[in-house]
Amino acid sequence: MMQSVSEFQSGLGGDAIVTTAPCRADFAGGTLDIWPLYLFHPGAVSVNVALNILTACRITPRAGTDIFLRSHDTAREERFSSLDELLTAETYAHPLAAYVVRFFQPKDGFLLETFSESPAGAGISGSSALMIATAAALARFTGHKMDIEEIRAIAQNVEAQLIRVPTGCQDYYPAMYGGVSAVHLETGGVRHEPIPVPLDEVDQRFVLFYTGAPRQSGINNWEVFKQHINGDEHVIHNFAEISRIAQAMHRALAGQQWDDVERLMREEWTLRRTNAPGITTPFIDKLIAVAARQGARAAKVCGAGGGGCVIVLIEKGTRQDVENAIRENGGQPLNFQVARQGLTFSIRLKRLRRLARSANQDRDG
Repeated sequence: MMQSVSEFQSGLGGDAIVTTAPCRADFAGGTLDIWPLYLFHPGAVSVNVALNILTACRITPRAGTDIFLRSHDTAREERFSSLDELLTAETYAHPLAAYVVRFFQPKDGFLLETFSESPAGAGISGSSALMIATAAALARFTGHKMDIEEIRAIAQNVEAQLIRVPTGCQDYYPAMYGGVSAVHLETGGVRHEPIPVPLDEVDQRFVLFYTGAPRQSGINNWEVFKQHINGDEHVIHNFAEISRIAQAMHRALAGQQWDDVERLMREEWTLRRTNAPGITTPFIDKLIAVAARQGARAAKVCGAGGGGCVIVLIEKGTRQDVENAIRENGGQPLNFQVARQGLTFSIRLKRLRRLARSANQDRDG
């Protein structure tokens, strides 16, 4: 089985569109990015970092009307004889790809392949990043001229259809832009702002590890969402505090105030643990504790919790000791490096253009 997006890209032999998009880790402000929660907390912002853990989509045009969908990391694939067969199917082996295809409805045959370097259910928005990559590839394949915000809206809405609960917007911005970001959640709309922190410095100060247990963000977020909408005073107060922490985290990262980053990560994690049961587990607590004994300063789960990944602020120079301690106690350290760019394209479609010219000539004749 292939291990990286680089291997996936190296398989580009003939005409194809290939897109890549990075996953993310969230520093502060998650869940508030689900509409309309942020409207009740003026100044709400989500702060996150794009990870050099990538997702990718490749579309290869084919003669005829057959549609092939293949996921290389989950080893799932399926074939439809036509778009109509795909649209009327009740279930899918590769639902993420099928749902995006349903939106764009390409008329010609093609093979759509996906790959993700993220472990399943890691809480680092692998599905959202893959949604961005797949929507962008299909937009280009079908000739839809869309700016990146339009692609984000489609990816977010299609993912909501897929998981059947409200989706937040912050997960898509690292996939779109890379770097370290503040996603401002305002009454007038959502606004992305790069945070001007040296990325090499961020690379040296964080560790990311996978607990080995996948989690379902839609379930945890949906329960908290309902409690907020239903007026649960405890949850509303917690999210007011989370909003305050996220605004302070934005300032702390921009100013490279690492003592403040440590304090704010601890505060946010303490609040999130009280929002809903299951956000942490004894195993997560154990791994955070063993990391702390080797130089970890603060930690929090990524996404909704209950499993998945944990991001850890460390003392510079302690990465190896922290990662070894996590590995020896059953965790899986992942590559932590800031993705310097977001969505990328590699396009080679001479054959598709020839087919289009041939069709035009037949029509004109």
